[in-house]
Amino acid sequence: MFTWLLTAALALAPATTDTPPQPAELLQPPSPEQVLAIPDDLRAVLHARVVVQGGASDQQRLEHLVRFMFDPDGLGMIYQHDGNYTVAEAWRTRKANCLTFTLLTIALAREAGIDAYGQEIARTLSWYSEGDTLYFSNHVNTGIRVNQHRLSIDVASDSVLAGEPPKRISDDRLLAIYYSNRAASLLAENKLAEAGAYMAAALRMDDGYASAWNNVGVLSLRQGRPDEAERHFLKALEVDRLHDGALMNLASLYAGRGDRRKEAEFRTRIERARQRNPFHYFMLAMDDEKRGNYEDAAVHYRRAIKLYDGEHRFHYGLARAYLHLGSFQKAGEALRRAQAVAGRNMGERYQAKLDQLRHKGL
Repeated sequence: MFTWLLTAALALAPATTDTPPQPAELLQPPSPEQVLAIPDDLRAVLHARVVVQGGASDQQRLEHLVRFMFDPDGLGMIYQHDGNYTVAEAWRTRKANCLTFTLLTIALAREAGIDAYGQEIARTLSWYSEGDTLYFSNHVNTGIRVNQHRLSIDVASDSVLAGEPPKRISDDRLLAIYYSNRAASLLAENKLAEAGAYMAAALRMDDGYASAWNNVGVLSLRQGRPDEAERHFLKALEVDRLHDGALMNLASLYAGRGDRRKEAEFRTRIERARQRNPFHYFMLAMDDEKRGNYEDAAVHYRRAIKLYDGEHRFHYGLARAYLHLGSFQKAGEALRRAQAVAGRNMGERYQAKLDQLRHKGL
């Protein structure tokens, strides 16, 4: 029912002409207070279903909140990949992506007296393309602190491949992601003036957010200002020297200029970044599997695991490769490791696979 879409870092994008100026009232993004504001009717339902029924216990109120968020007789939210909405818009439309779901959860949790905050996973295996634009993604979810315990509420825990654990972020960063997401959507619609207003709002909230600088650079390209775009892409790399979108955009920009030296420099940096990226080796391993090259697949899965041991899909992929190679003992060890780092649901699935191996006497 729920899934995710993350903050977009627009990569390669062709220059286009600007659209006619939009009415002034359309250029104003909602204020931070308006983004997180809870409508009165939603507040009333929340207090009846969560605060009153949960009572004085933080743990019980959290359990009621989770049911309220997920159950069909609660909010009944529906996933929409471009659902970058305010809390009020999410309540009205019952649609959200991962960012909007995080904003909604934080706002409602705080109203219910629960300590809630945003968390970001800066590098995930996620991208998609629309037309001539490639979108790279990161992921956000909600962190909760109850009785000295820290928990996460994530609508995409089974579908996001993360190369690092989530990190707590400020409300300013979370709102910067919201404004940057909206800017990316508007840019895709060629509403450049409105996109610019949202990008400016993102940088006002957090000028240390690399994806916002990268998106501003894409906007400058769309407006025919490549020198300005170059400065913005370089600024993104000052903030995050491994930012995929900025590296790719600069390589493309220099290629378009015919500057082969700088193009080669940034393509080298891209390749070096890939060598430090476990997802690069994960993708290579999956390609090896498709071709039936299980020896190379095992090598690439092991390299991915060396860079990041905490992703159960890496270990499961290694187990598959070992099974095809006839290394059943190693396959069992890889499956046990996959089970150890997976959540409860996936762990049970891996246990079933281990039982199958044992039943076969392997």
